[in-house]
Amino acid sequence: MRRATISRKTAETEIEVTLDLDGTGQYDNRSGVGFFDHMLDQLARHSLIDLTLRATGDLHIDDHHTVEDTGIAIGQALTRALGDKRGIRRYGSFHLAMDDTLVRAALDLSGRPFLVWGVDFPTEKIGTFDTELVREFFQALSTHGGITLHVDRLHGLNSHHIAEAAFKAVARALREAVEPDPRMAGILPSTKGAL
Repeated sequence: MRRATISRKTAETEIEVTLDLDGTGQYDNRSGVGFFDHMLDQLARHSLIDLTLRATGDLHIDDHHTVEDTGIAIGQALTRALGDKRGIRRYGSFHLAMDDTLVRAALDLSGRPFLVWGVDFPTEKIGTFDTELVREFFQALSTHGGITLHVDRLHGLNSHHIAEAAFKAVARALREAVEPDPRMAGILPSTKGAL
């Protein structure tokens, strides 16, 4: 069963995340940051990974620690749920169109974290949410999920659309990468012998 639960507690945040790689995209996310919950819901729905998150953090300071630590916890849960990665497709990519916006995401579940971020936003905030935190989330997810991740904004005028397209594009690429490959059953998708 490709499921995992991670609990993470620091002086700044307390987070519990449960995910199921073989789900149907069900979600129940409560971080205390409304726009971020909306993005996590998109991540779950479009990856078909069931995701439940409970987070409390020092939101009286700002949203940074909650968003970053959520990325860490989801990345750790993803790593645990994938196990030794035998039989998965490993790679995924997707172009996501959303109104004025087009975002491309490509990833490799290589165990070698690296983020290439080619996304800029026309505004500093979406409501009260700092747009720079979108990158912070994906940096934490990439680092703690062992993901080589490239995300690029090819077009986009509206910051909400750009952020949402980024989450959806990564979700669709992740869906492809974690999927069991019927031609690779029980086989590690690498010539190195380990990922």
